Amino acid sequence: MNLECAINMGLRSFLSQSARTLKLAVKPGRTELWLSIKISLLGIGVIGLVGFVIKLLSLAIGGATAITAATG
Repeated sequence: MNLECAINMGLRSFLSQSARTLKLAVKPGRTELWLSIKISLLGIGVIGLVGFVIKLLSLAIGGATAITAATG
């Protein structure tokens, strides 16, 4: 019974904090939204570039011999 009461109190607290956060939230303006989009796209691009560089390095170090051995 105590565990159930604690879970209900935790859920109730979470819901009240969520409601308070949503009341304080405001719709972003056009410039703020555009800035968020640009930052997100830049982050995605950087992560993609890092993955591409890692793939190129792995091919240059030892992957090229594995590819030629598999096809030859």
